[in-house]
Amino acid sequence: MRLSRAAFEWLQAQIDKLANLSITSTELEYLKTTCPYFNKTYLNFLTSFRLKPSTQVRAKFTPLKDTGSPDDVGDLSLNIGGRWLDTILYEIPLLALTSEAYFRFCDRDWSYKHQEDRACIKGRKLMEHGCIFSEFGSRRRRDYHTQDLVIQGLKRAAVDAEAQGWKGKLSGTSNVHFAMRYGIPPVGTVAHEWFMGIASITNDYEHANETALRYWVGCFGEGVLGIALTDTFGTPTFLKAFKRTMPTPANSMADDKSTLIPGTASPLLPPMDGKKAGNAADERSYARIFQGVRQDSGNPIEFVKIMRDFYTSEGIQEKKTIVFSDSLNIELCLEYMHAAEEAGFSPTFGVGTFLTNDFLHLSNGEKSSPLNIVIKLSSANGHAAIKISDNIGKNTGDSETVYKVKEKLGYVEKAWANGDETTRWGKSEDEATTADVQER
Repeated sequence: MRLSRAAFEWLQAQIDKLANLSITSTELEYLKTTCPYFNKTYLNFLTSFRLKPSTQVRAKFTPLKDTGSPDDVGDLSLNIGGRWLDTILYEIPLLALTSEAYFRFCDRDWSYKHQEDRACIKGRKLMEHGCIFSEFGSRRRRDYHTQDLVIQGLKRAAVDAEAQGWKGKLSGTSNVHFAMRYGIPPVGTVAHEWFMGIASITNDYEHANETALRYWVGCFGEGVLGIALTDTFGTPTFLKAFKRTMPTPANSMADDKSTLIPGTASPLLPPMDGKKAGNAADERSYARIFQGVRQDSGNPIEFVKIMRDFYTSEGIQEKKTIVFSDSLNIELCLEYMHAAEEAGFSPTFGVGTFLTNDFLHLSNGEKSSPLNIVIKLSSANGHAAIKISDNIGKNTGDSETVYKVKEKLGYVEKAWANGDETTRWGKSEDEATTADVQER
């Protein structure tokens, strides 16, 4: 993507300031009481954790024509390097700051006027029609103040919804800071990076989904953070792992003492000989253990059908949840809600950019398009890290590795008319494209 020199210099200054961040005693106490799935060891780790952008982040500005002017336009690239433990928390602040830099310096033809009211109207419409949704807009927000206004608007809508007796509700926000500030639940699901990192570290894509699921449950336990993300290497491949039996410590291979079953001293590790789950009630497959799944790429209506057929074939009658999170707006939420409910699911929605970066140009009333930017794991343990998804437009990582993994997994490309990532938000050709950002 491209920024002006002035925008880049501002962004670099903000990146440098990340070194000053540390958790406060108030924030730590909030996590202890609100997020019980964070154990004492992790919370103690956070008290001393610091980002080190001077050695971990490389930001580069390459002007198209270098005149030395603040208005020079050039290409931006961001590369993050270091241990996974030390660098995983860069994604959200770097994306949010990049977006803010662009709209602070490059596209300034907009204002905050009516943002709170617009968010309130959107929230009311969703809740009036029975939608349960959370705010997922931190990564691509226009800036901090916009997200603040949006959440205030959604809070107003939630009060109205409760007074009216509507079935829909605001279930939370993925921004823990705003959750604490406004007294709403912090919510979220597992990220693609977890599956990508496991695959890259082990260099074993055929078993990466199961390995990742096993460690996840081993760390947090059953019934906690129980929404599984299906599409990192394609949903069909994921479902092969999802139907397998969760092993007990007795049949797990111990080679790492860092991931424990809660309440035991035995490591929970990913053997590659777990049997396929049957339909007996005493067999605990991952599909039974997890509360539901998240849909984040491909055709959502087709996904609903796939998951209905899957759960039925596994003899799972418990009502499961589908969390939709892929480029949502009001109309899509309502469409997917009806489809999921008709198939016997409980649908919920993670709505992001539509809430926190929905602006019009002041000069002509046309769309001021958000940036289509991502940060994804690039490599780990010397191996390329990739994401395939259920939509070719969301493939990321080394193209040769993507091709080889697709071939190994028997991945089949599926066309979907709405899968073009470059035009999701009405981006014109002269606006920013996907940022060149990587985490190694």
